[in-house]
Amino acid sequence: MKLNLLAVGTKMPSWVTEGYQQYAKRMPRECSLQLHEIAPAKRGKSGSASQWMREEGERLLVAIPNDHHVVALDVKGKTWSTEQLADQLQGWQQDGRDVSLIVGGPDGLSADCLQRANQTWSLSPLTFPHPLVRIIMAEQLYRAWTISQNHPYHRA
Repeated sequence: MKLNLLAVGTKMPSWVTEGYQQYAKRMPRECSLQLHEIAPAKRGKSGSASQWMREEGERLLVAIPNDHHVVALDVKGKTWSTEQLADQLQGWQQDGRDVSLIVGGPDGLSADCLQRANQTWSLSPLTFPHPLVRIIMAEQLYRAWTISQNHPYHRA
């Protein structure tokens, strides 16, 4: 199974890239994590948040292969403990499909993206900067994988 993290935003600071890669490279081949950056909408004086969100949503939807299980990150999604995420990860592996995890831009995900999702996941009721979400997700996915492998990384 492959995990694809599709995230709106390009040209991240080096600390974001390094932090993300630190955990992504730890994932095993049978559960690899790949980042796909999606160009954000051009924001300016003209336009609206809903227009930009719709534009970014179209780009995200084009990037998702038809046969993928889709998990949308959304503040209204279900929160999972790390152990519950490990259970989710095992379920995704048993399903046999690759997984696309989608992260919207500053305005969130479009209604079409949320409709395409098989699941919605909320990392926290807190608001995180979008670059930091990449690192948090990579670390939590690695941690979930270590739980399923009885690796000592996670200490409950």
